[in-house]
Amino acid sequence: MKDLLSHMITGILGEEVEIKEETSEEGFITFSLDVPKESVGMVIGRGGKTINALKNILKIRAIRDNVRVDIQVNEA
Repeated sequence: MKDLLSHMITGILGEEVEIKEETSEEGFITFSLDVPKESVGMVIGRGGKTINALKNILKIRAIRDNVRVDIQVNEA
């Protein structure tokens, strides 16, 4: 799932970003993206549409794997 997210973010920004994966005991996975300050707007999108689309795509994959996912965007 981390590879899928990395591929999508690289396609949006045109560069690699650091992705940290944290897993809890309840099967909840949180991905933290360290995005450069000038590129945060591109990842979030107008009205949050881009980040919501990324979350929905990961949610489809998470349902197949029987886990829950979330994405956090941090300025680097």
